[in-house]
Amino acid sequence: MEVITKTKDLAAACQRLAAYDYVTVDTEFLRETTFWPKLCVIQMAGPDMAFIVDALAEGLDLAPFFDLMRDASVTKVFHAARQDIEIIYHLGELIPAPLFDTQVAAMVCGFGDSISYDQLVYKVTGARIDKSSRFTDWARRPLTAKQLDYALADVTHLRDAFQFLKANLAEQNRSHWVQDEMEVLTSIATYRTDPEQAWKRLKLRVRKPIELAVMMELAAWREREAQSRDVPRSRVIKDDAIYEIAAQQPASAEALGRLRTIPRGFERSKSADAIIRAVQRALDLPKNDLPKLPKGRQAPDGSAAAVDLLKVLLKLVSEAHGVAAKVIATVDDIEKIAADDDADVAALKGWRRELFGETALKLKRGEVALAFQDRHIVAIEQPPAPVSSQAAE
Repeated sequence: MEVITKTKDLAAACQRLAAYDYVTVDTEFLRETTFWPKLCVIQMAGPDMAFIVDALAEGLDLAPFFDLMRDASVTKVFHAARQDIEIIYHLGELIPAPLFDTQVAAMVCGFGDSISYDQLVYKVTGARIDKSSRFTDWARRPLTAKQLDYALADVTHLRDAFQFLKANLAEQNRSHWVQDEMEVLTSIATYRTDPEQAWKRLKLRVRKPIELAVMMELAAWREREAQSRDVPRSRVIKDDAIYEIAAQQPASAEALGRLRTIPRGFERSKSADAIIRAVQRALDLPKNDLPKLPKGRQAPDGSAAAVDLLKVLLKLVSEAHGVAAKVIATVDDIEKIAADDDADVAALKGWRRELFGETALKLKRGEVALAFQDRHIVAIEQPPAPVSSQAAE
C-alpha cells in the first residue's frame, strides 16, 4: 500500500491519474476543536491504481492534488461530497469539476434517501466494509494498518459503485438528472462563510427588531472571531448567550457579567469588550434602519389539505419511478406548490415537473384523483367536469 509523503511522489501519482477519465477521491479530517476542518489524509484511486496521501507530512505541498482537482478532463468521484469539497475549497480555493457524487446518483437510481457509502457498496458489490476506524484520530502518526485499509477501501470500492451507477443512469436516461443536482455542490456560495449571514444559523428567538439587530451583530462578530482563531463557534460564545444578550442588551461589562449564560470572569476579557461594542452598534441604529423580523409564510385556506395530498402523490411518484423523494421535491417545494401554481421551485422545472410537478398541479385542479387499489395508492386521471347548461348560455 503506497502512502505518499513527498511532493515529487504526489506530483507523479497525480500525473498518472490525470490520464484517466475519472478518479475516486475521499478525505479524512478532524474538526472537533477547530473552525476549519483539519485535513489529515487524502485517498485517491484510478481504474488500476490507488494510494493514500499523508496530508500532514512535513514539507508536503498539495499543489499537484489541487491541479488534478481542477483538471476539467477528469471526473472527480466522491460519496457525499459536500464536506470533502469544503476542505478543498478552503485549502485550494477551487471546487473540483466535473463532479460526480455517488450518494446523489444513488438517490436518483432508487437507493433511498442519503444512502451511506458502506450500504451502497454492499448493495452494488456485496462487499462488507469495516467502519470501526471511521472515528479514529486521523492526526495521530503513524497511521495504523487498519486505518490505512479502511481509508483505501473508501476509494477502491467507490470505483465499482461509480461504474454501476453511471451505467444505471445511462440506461434509464437519467444522467442529466444528476447533473442538475451537482449545481448546488459546485456552487461557491455553498462553501462561503459570510459573517454577515451567520445569524441565519441561529434559531429566531427574538421578538423585536432591536433584538434581531443585536443578534445579527453578535453572530457576525462570533463568526469572524471563530474563523480568525480557528476554533468552533461555541468556543467563542454559545448560542444561548447570544439569545440572552440580544434580549438584555447589556451596556457595560458589569451588566454582561450578570447574565446567566456568561461564564464567571468572562466580562473582564477582550471578547467582552467586543460584545459590548457589538451591542452598542445595534443600539445606535436609527429606528428606520432596524432589520425587520422575518414573517412566517401564511398558508392560504385549504392549502394544508393540499400539502397532505401532494405528499402522498410524491411518495407514489417516488416509489413508482425508483427515485428518492427528497430529490424530486422538498417539503418547502410542496408547501409553495400548494399555495401557488406558479411557485418558483425546482419541482416545477425540468425533469421534476415531468415526473411530479405537472401531476401535482393536476391534483390541485381536480384533474387527477388519488385512490386505493390492490393495496396501493394510485393516481387516476379524472374526466373533465361537464359544463352546465347555465354556464353554456
